[in-house]
Amino acid sequence: MERQAVVTAGTGGIGLETALGLAERGYTVTVVGRDTARGTRALERIAAVATGGRPRFIEADLSSLGEVRDLADRLAAAGPLTVLVNNVGAMFAERQRTVDGIEASFAVNHLSPYLLTELLLDRLRAGGPSRIVNVSSGAVKVAKRTFDAVEPPGGYYGFHWYGRAKLANLAYTLDLAARVRGSGVSVFAADPGGAATSMTNGTMTSPTIVSPGLRLLWPLVRKRFERSTAGPASEAARSSVFAATDPSLDGRTGLLIGPESRAVPALPASTDPRTVAAVLRLSREHADRWVRV
Repeated sequence: MERQAVVTAGTGGIGLETALGLAERGYTVTVVGRDTARGTRALERIAAVATGGRPRFIEADLSSLGEVRDLADRLAAAGPLTVLVNNVGAMFAERQRTVDGIEASFAVNHLSPYLLTELLLDRLRAGGPSRIVNVSSGAVKVAKRTFDAVEPPGGYYGFHWYGRAKLANLAYTLDLAARVRGSGVSVFAADPGGAATSMTNGTMTSPTIVSPGLRLLWPLVRKRFERSTAGPASEAARSSVFAATDPSLDGRTGLLIGPESRAVPALPASTDPRTVAAVLRLSREHADRWVRV
């Protein structure tokens, strides 16, 4: 049976390298992105290394939950799914809102992959044994751990809000793993560590993305950012490819795969029952209305 894989934000950076890794391993890969020209170029690279079926590109703006729902419909129509890699992610230097009126960092980094995953669970069960891989980040360590609302109290600091959205997604990922255990669907989070991508190059150069306390130490903080985002995207994609394909993970679930492609402890806040409950409440409040009944 053909093994179908989907990689969101798969037309460049870590997502494209993940798609290449899956294609080399025999998966028929669908990449999702906003730019048709980038999608065309990505398909050329993927087709050149593919050992499975012909890759395809689907255009979708994953900041729009309506487009996420439409994407899920198109993917579901293609039949059973073997691998879903929610690679989409974005950090914003200034506060932004999506077309749905939701703070953009939380929408893109958590609500979008949450909704897509929930809508495709039946297809993943049909394709089992299958795997879900949600791309995480070390930025969860600096996240404000309150989820009473989409936007936390206090000022907007892009790096911390990005980390908070990734923490929400990590909490969801580990809870989902427990929820679908025994269904044939394994669920993993993958921490890429960091790489030089359009996201890091475009936002991690200004002190405005961190809290006032860290701005006082900006020269040191910036050097740390530069070191952590200096590697190639191909290396950063290894944790996602490992989580999606490695036989050593057969029958396992609920793990965070670190940059060295091995299981590492998850931040305790990601399994705190209060955090999980709050994240799920917010997720359902803002995303579940897009689920067609």
